[in-house]
Amino acid sequence: MRRDHFFKADGLAAAPFARCHSMATSSKIILHSLHGYRSELDAIVAQWIQERVSYVGVVGIDASRIEDIIDELCIGDGSKPYAMLTASHGSDETLQDAILLAEQLSRELAGDVRVVEF
Repeated sequence: MRRDHFFKADGLAAAPFARCHSMATSSKIILHSLHGYRSELDAIVAQWIQERVSYVGVVGIDASRIEDIIDELCIGDGSKPYAMLTASHGSDETLQDAILLAEQLSRELAGDVRVVEF
């Protein structure tokens, strides 16, 4: 499992986001939200769509809201929707719970799990 960090103390995505372009891709991502939704997420999700990510599980601050936003970004204007399975984990669920669920996904959702702290 790989961990990526897409944030800075000031809340701006900069060099850490640029690094994601050269990283090997994973088909499943757990987004560990440490700070809640920020607009930088939009560009990160666009990159995941280009990488053909098939699953994003969200755990942490604003998990449900972030999941809804990811769904909206995948749908876009409706002319070219992207199919990405998403799930949000409640406040009683841990990062380990989210990872365990992602690891259980199989068939077309099989693959490595990457944890992204945001």
